[in-house]
Amino acid sequence: MKKASNINRRSFVKQSGIVALAAPWILSCATGTERVGLKDQSTDIGLQLYTLRNQLNEDIEGTIKAVAEIGYDYLELFNYQGGNYFGRTASEFYALLQTYGLRSMSSHHMTGRTNPESSGTLLNGFDQAIEDAVKGGQKYMVCPYLQADERLSMEDYRVLAEMLNEAGEKVKNAGMQFCYHNHDFEFQELEGQLPMYYLMDNTDADFVKVELDLYWITKAGFDPIAFFQKYPRRTPLWHVKDMAKSDDRNFTEVGNGRIDFKAIFEQASASGMEHFFVEQDQSENPIGSITTSHQNLSEFL
Repeated sequence: MKKASNINRRSFVKQSGIVALAAPWILSCATGTERVGLKDQSTDIGLQLYTLRNQLNEDIEGTIKAVAEIGYDYLELFNYQGGNYFGRTASEFYALLQTYGLRSMSSHHMTGRTNPESSGTLLNGFDQAIEDAVKGGQKYMVCPYLQADERLSMEDYRVLAEMLNEAGEKVKNAGMQFCYHNHDFEFQELEGQLPMYYLMDNTDADFVKVELDLYWITKAGFDPIAFFQKYPRRTPLWHVKDMAKSDDRNFTEVGNGRIDFKAIFEQASASGMEHFFVEQDQSENPIGSITTSHQNLSEFL
């Protein structure tokens, strides 16, 4: 039923002849109203576009169209650089998404410590990134990853905590929520401490929340549910990513691996989860993988 609803909604958008859609999303942001025909429910299924990074570079519109036809409801973006996504201005990219009945819920922004010349990071051009995110109707902005030389010592994490607090306050003042996305290294002991716990305990809970990657916390040997209990309602975003049952514990389609998503989703309220994104870091057939993940999640939800 849900999939049919998505198809009908997107057919309506396309049949209405809406191609240049910058004005509608600017209006919706100015008035605080939802854009017509676009849902915003926690049971909808989101996708982190990093899964399709190669496809986006080859055929951006065809890739977005394929995502919509699979049935995804909203997206998390990456590759923001100085007001552009994949060679298109943020306005043009948001309009493309809306053409196919999609919206940007969140976007990823690196710290910029390793690549200070890169624009759109926490340290360079972040104010413009915030402005563009607001124009696109986003609800979240996320720091997604630390380069190896950004996490050599606990002093690096002390500096990071300050950066996250500052970025989080700016994002909050703009009407959105800032989050930090984990990998496995934050759950590996460093100088007698767990960096992830340090970040949680040394950032403002209103300014900095978590996008919990269920694969990486599991691979590190920690229980996502225990994390929700330790830091209740501080995890509004999830990356729903499965782990293969093979010895290499590599990435696999959601529902085909060993992670007990049923038990985790039962703790959504305790987590404070509002939205989640399918992601698969590596796949020989990314479109096929996100199709399988969407089908499995639709049956589960």
